[in-house]
Amino acid sequence: MAASDVTACPSCGTRNRVPKVAQGVPRCASCKAALPWLVEADEGDFTEVAADRLPVLVDLWADWCGPCRLIAPAVEQASRDLAGRLKVVKVDVDRSPGISARYGVQGIPTLLVLRDGREVDRQVGASGADALLAWVRAAVDA
Repeated sequence: MAASDVTACPSCGTRNRVPKVAQGVPRCASCKAALPWLVEADEGDFTEVAADRLPVLVDLWADWCGPCRLIAPAVEQASRDLAGRLKVVKVDVDRSPGISARYGVQGIPTLLVLRDGREVDRQVGASGADALLAWVRAAVDA
């Protein structure tokens, strides 16, 4: 069984367990609203976690990276705004260098949009929250 995180439902506040991998879209046990799907992955589970029928936003970041910390709230906002339509997977490049090597990442933060496990879009570097959210929305709607 995949590990899970606890997330508060944005609609009713109920705390729910959100698994890293699931069939379908995580929903609130109380009100049935779609929940933000924001999980962490490493080299051991990335392939399974990132393979989903929903578009997957992969945030390749590091704790020491100021621009990574700068865009983190916008990445989290994307998971809330696009709940039920997007899965967000955060990968610490220091702990999982094989994942960044797999995608040829040369600078962080790097954001990837995957569909069916394949990269369809990429953004390198920090951008403003509005621009980042617009980019994610366009990638999800494409």
